[in-house]
Amino acid sequence: MGMMAHNLVHKGPLAGIRVLDLTSVVFGPLCTQVLGDQGADVIKIEGPEGDTTRFTGPARSPGMAALFLGLNRNKRSLVLDLKHDAAKAALWRLIESADVIVHSIRPQAVERLGFAPDAVLAKHPRIVYVALTGYGSGGPYAGQPAYDDVIQGQSGIAALMSQIAGEPRYAPMIMGDKTCGLVASQAITAALFARERTGKGQYVEVPMLETMAAFTLAEHMFGHTFDPPKGGIGYNRVLAPWRKPYKTSDGHIAMLVYTDAQWRRFWKLVGREELGADPRFATMTARADNIAEVYRIAGECMLARTTEAWLAVLTEVEIPCAHVRSLEELVADEHLAAVDFFQRRAHPSEGNIVMPGPPTRFADTPAAITQLQPRLGEHSVAVLAEAGLSGAEIERLVTSKATMDGATTNKN
Repeated sequence: MGMMAHNLVHKGPLAGIRVLDLTSVVFGPLCTQVLGDQGADVIKIEGPEGDTTRFTGPARSPGMAALFLGLNRNKRSLVLDLKHDAAKAALWRLIESADVIVHSIRPQAVERLGFAPDAVLAKHPRIVYVALTGYGSGGPYAGQPAYDDVIQGQSGIAALMSQIAGEPRYAPMIMGDKTCGLVASQAITAALFARERTGKGQYVEVPMLETMAAFTLAEHMFGHTFDPPKGGIGYNRVLAPWRKPYKTSDGHIAMLVYTDAQWRRFWKLVGREELGADPRFATMTARADNIAEVYRIAGECMLARTTEAWLAVLTEVEIPCAHVRSLEELVADEHLAAVDFFQRRAHPSEGNIVMPGPPTRFADTPAAITQLQPRLGEHSVAVLAEAGLSGAEIERLVTSKATMDGATTNKN
């Protein structure tokens, strides 16, 4: 607890910013967790059934499953059933004191609820209104539902995997949602910065397909960067079949020999100095044209020693290399332990938990975990009272089930 009290004194860079978070699953919640880590007051607005991730993965108590815990620290939970007019009216009251409203509701549905961007910005021109969508407005896919797997397929990632795996595969993580969540957190911060200068909020749209297409094509436009193209699309170095953890005599190693000087040191180390002068491999440009062959020869050389032996000699000659860590090994990594990466906390209802801490370090306004993951509706009454609703109004909302007082009903 001492650490938490200490962190409360040092406000994060977004201290004083209030975010109304009407998102669910992974894309939005990761975005708003980053904002919360950086000091924003994030109010997670959930329907009475709660975010689906509350029920995904191992759990010690109902509605507090592992996936939810990984994506929802530094937030307070308010239940609002927006099918009730009284809940809609309460949301309008909350908007009055908010800096950001972010949702992942499909455009048609948000329009029906009465919270379309034009309606909100007309009343509150200083708000940053953020829609997290599958597809940008104006295109033929606009308004269609989208999930990570679908976007990985559409954005080229699954097909890129087939060049390595022999068939299309998804990356084994929620890569689209998580990447887009980070992009969204940056977009929100940029819009808040623009507001500091202009006094005006604005509508921001973060579409998954466009975000992941930009992410995929940053290096993979390659020859198609030019019009007409100068060579193929797809960055050949990362698509080379030998670009994978190298086999050693007793396991695998991650290694990237990159600069001319590094390659010369590597060829010397493996007793193939003549390859340093080989015109196919002597320069960055030549290696790029012959990358598959470079990696094949290097891979054959790596079989000669153990992983530990390679790590020792490669580190000595300053060639980037590392163990190939399993998830079990990653959570026990000595560097992560030394920098206090993992945060251990005693959760009031869930017992001892462990989380990756905020990775970015702000020297003067540190990011911190100051609010543990909320039970469903845990802060409904407190947040509505802050928004100026009277005790009687809140009581009516609870009785009509437009909200839920999780502080009393969800105690374990």
